[in-house]
Amino acid sequence: MQVVVRDNNVDQALKVLKKKMQREGVFREMKARRSYEKPSEKRARQHAEAIRRSRKLARKQAQREGLLPKKKRAA
Repeated sequence: MQVVVRDNNVDQALKVLKKKMQREGVFREMKARRSYEKPSEKRARQHAEAIRRSRKLARKQAQREGLLPKKKRAA
């Protein structure tokens, strides 16, 4: 991962780096590796994530088909 520092603006570069790391899931990975996760807890978490993903996919599909109103964006 690489970030360019422009005009000695380290704060801006750090902000960009954190955003990239967040998008890549680095922070989530670090938090997960901080402590041991039992195999049963891991299965339960993965199952819950799969359900969340499938519901999100179904919701987006319904919005595309016009069954649900589209989510309004904050301006």
